[in-house]
Parts: sequence; structure tokens; C-alpha cells
Amino acid sequence: QVQLVESGGGLVQVGGSLRLSCAASGRTSSNFALGWFRQAPGKEREFVAAISWTSSSSSTYYDDSVKGRFTISRDNAKNTVYLQMNSLKPEDTAVYYCAATLRFSLATVTQEYDYWGQGTQVTVSS
Repeated sequence: QVQLVESGGGLVQVGGSLRLSCAASGRTSSNFALGWFRQAPGKEREFVAAISWTSSSSSTYYDDSVKGRFTISRDNAKNTVYLQMNSLKPEDTAVYYCAATLRFSLATVTQEYDYWGQGTQVTVSS
């Protein structure tokens, strides 16, 4: 089991920045992938970014809509993954979810993830 707790959401103006955090606990000694997804009202949950989680290396992957603006990173000592969001746009407004999977080294679809956080709201005002 992996438990995930997100934090860092809030209200920001267009062009601003936010950093989301996701603290993982439980089976964090295993190699697993972590990802960020988001869900806007009336829309399906969509992939944002993912990072593999091993003791020796990591890989990242981004959706095209956030590439160049968002950065996913991890702190192994704190078992925490971050999502740095810059140049925010109104269309980035959504509830952001952290997710983890023990089955894949890197994953980009919701079905590949087994554990989810409670979500944190990000609102970008114009």
C-alpha cells in the first residue's frame, strides 16, 4: 500500500506559479512511478506529468499542454514528489491529483495507477 497526501494548491493569477507537493508513505522502499493528473469540472481526469522512482535513476514525461511550463521532480529523502507550475493559464484550473503505481516504472494513463491522493485545487484567475 502507498498513501499519498497532496498540498500546495491555491488561487493564482495568469502567468503566476505554484508548487504542488505529494508526500508518499507506505511501500516507498519499492520502485514505483508517480504521476500528476488533473480534472476540471465536467471533464475527465487527464495526465499531466510522471516520474519514475528508483534508487538509482529517474525519467520524466509530460503532456504536451504543460511541456516547458511544468516540472516534476522528487526528493527521495523526503519521499516527496513536486510539480512546479510556471506561466499558469486559466485552462490549468483543475483539481490536481497525485498517483502512484507499483506495476509500472513510468505510467501516463489513469488505469496504470493504483493509489491516489485526495486532490488539491488549483485556480488560475484571468
